[in-house]
Amino acid sequence: MTTIIDQLEAPVRVNGNPGYEWTPPGSFNELDSTLENFFVESQQSQERTLAAKLPDEQKTFRLGEPLRREDQFEGIIGCSASLREVFGQLKIVAPTDSTVLLLGETGTGKELIARALHNRSSRRDRPFVRVNCAAIPSGLLESELFGHERGAFTGAINRKIGRFELANGGTIFLDEIGDIPAELQPKLLRVLQEQEFERLGSTQTIRVNVRVVAATSRNLPQMVADRQFRGDLYYRLNVFPIRLPALRERMEDIPLLVRYFTARYATRMQKSVDQVSIKAMNQLPQYSWPGNVRELQNFIERAVILSPGKVLRLPLSELNQHNPFADIPGQSPGSRLTLKDANREHIIQALAETNWIIGGLKGAAARLGLKRTTLISKMQRLGISRALA
Repeated sequence: MTTIIDQLEAPVRVNGNPGYEWTPPGSFNELDSTLENFFVESQQSQERTLAAKLPDEQKTFRLGEPLRREDQFEGIIGCSASLREVFGQLKIVAPTDSTVLLLGETGTGKELIARALHNRSSRRDRPFVRVNCAAIPSGLLESELFGHERGAFTGAINRKIGRFELANGGTIFLDEIGDIPAELQPKLLRVLQEQEFERLGSTQTIRVNVRVVAATSRNLPQMVADRQFRGDLYYRLNVFPIRLPALRERMEDIPLLVRYFTARYATRMQKSVDQVSIKAMNQLPQYSWPGNVRELQNFIERAVILSPGKVLRLPLSELNQHNPFADIPGQSPGSRLTLKDANREHIIQALAETNWIIGGLKGAAARLGLKRTTLISKMQRLGISRALA
C-alpha cells in the first residue's frame, strides 16, 4: 500500500519532464536550481523556435558568448583540423631547442605561433626577441642582429648590443628570413651552427645560447634553386618546418574569429555589439581572404566602427569589390571562377586522387585536412557526387 510518505519521497517531475526531477527530502536550494535550469532551457527553446520562424535577414548569430577553452590555444583562435595539426606539431617541438621554420602566407599568424613555441619551452622566462628582416635596411641589418663597437662605421658613436646578444638564454624570432641579404647569410649560418659571432668592428668572439625560430612567406627552395638563398642555410633553418594554413583552408574558424575580434574592438571602443546577421555571416566564407586572418581582423574592426547598435554591420560590398577570384589571368569575363567553383574543383581533385575514398588515413578528408563529416557536408552543399563528376 502506498503511503503519503512514499508519495513525498517519489521523484517530482517539473512540468512532466523526466529530464528535470527533484527527489525529496532535499534542500530548497536544490529545488531552486532544478527549476532555474528548467526555465532557462525552456526560454532558450522558445527563442530558438521563434528564431526559426524569422526571415533569414532577421536571424542573428550571438557574438557575446565567451570562447570555449578548446577553441583557442596560446592566444591562437580556431579549432579546425588543419589548425589542430599545427598545434600538435607545436606541442611536440616546443620543449626542444631545435630550430623551427614557420611557412605560410602573410597574415596567417606566424608571430603568434613563434610566441607560443617560446611560451611552451623551458626558455619561457627568458627574452623573446623579434626581428623583421624585411623592415630593416640591408645596410643596418648586420648591426641590428649582431651589434657594433664604437667607431665601427660613421655614426657609430656608442657600442650597440645586437638582437642575438639580447636574446641570450631565450628565443629570437627572425621574421621574413627570405629577405636577409646574401652577404649576411654566412654570418647567420655560423650563429645557427656554432652559436657564436663578433660584433661589427670587433675581433672578440661572443658566445650565446639562443633558440632560433624563423618565418617566411616566400618559396625558399625556389630561391635556393635561383641562387638567391644559400642552400646550407636553408637546410640549417629547415630542421622542423611547420606550415600554417591560409584562412581559406580553415573557413570553419571564421565564426570564432569574428566573435573574438568583435569582442576585442567593441570593448576597446566601448560599444555593446553582440550579434550579427546569420545571412551576413554566411557570406564571409564566400570570399577567399588573400590577406588571411590579418585582413579579417581589419575588416571586423571596420565593421565595429560602422555599427551604432548591438548588431554588427559587416561592409560586405567591400568584399565583392576586392574578390581576387573576379579577375583570374587567362579567363574571359564570362568564364570567371567563383570561390565556390574553386572549392568544388579542389574537393573533386582530392577525391579523384584518392579514388573517391572519403574517410581513413589515405582518404580525401585527411588529404584536405577536414573531418570526414565536414567533407560529406561540403560535398552535399556543393552538389558533388561520383556519378556527376
